[in-house]
Amino acid sequence: MSEKENFLTIKENGSGELIIKKSIFIASIARTNSVEEANAFIQEISKKYRDATHNTFAYTIGLNDEQVKKCDNGEPSGTAGIPELKALQLMKLKNVTVVVTRYFGGIKLGAGGLIRAYSNSVTNAVEKVGVIKRVLQQELLFSVPYNRFDEVDHYLKTNDVFIADTEYGVDVKIHIFLDDDDQEKTKTDLTNLLSGQIKFTKGQKRYNEIPVKDNNFHEQ
Repeated sequence: MSEKENFLTIKENGSGELIIKKSIFIASIARTNSVEEANAFIQEISKKYRDATHNTFAYTIGLNDEQVKKCDNGEPSGTAGIPELKALQLMKLKNVTVVVTRYFGGIKLGAGGLIRAYSNSVTNAVEKVGVIKRVLQQELLFSVPYNRFDEVDHYLKTNDVFIADTEYGVDVKIHIFLDDDDQEKTKTDLTNLLSGQIKFTKGQKRYNEIPVKDNNFHEQ
């Protein structure tokens, strides 16, 4: 996987349930970073709900949807797996697998009804578990005297800078993570705040997870 792009994925594994015309739709959703992980999750959920009428699924792996798969599992062709995959793609979610289990309630929904039911089941599950943006950030380390810590801490929190760690020794050593685009401004602001009495050391680069608060996930 490329480490040059930020991307959206689900906050945690979970599920959501909808009842539509007496049929029960259970959407189980998980983060999966490989086809092997996706297949293992599909098998796990299919076994859990082995008595269901259908266990349909879709997954997308890779930042550019390099590996995708969908399955109707006995539903009319194109009425389950495809709408599930399109729902994930519309929300721009990456590395996610969803299994939508249906317990038939005796009332046929028709092709259009099935497409809406399976698509809405995925969206409902995503809304329940939440979405995060995985952002590749650079760690910066610097130390400040105790008598300047409060104003530095105030600046960092006011500007939503992710503080990863704070060590208390002779001075206060602070570990922060920044997007590439924010590094120079933050360094300049802190240098000005401390009248030049600051030295930055680069640490590791890593993905951090930032909650997406807006439900319009596909607009992020």
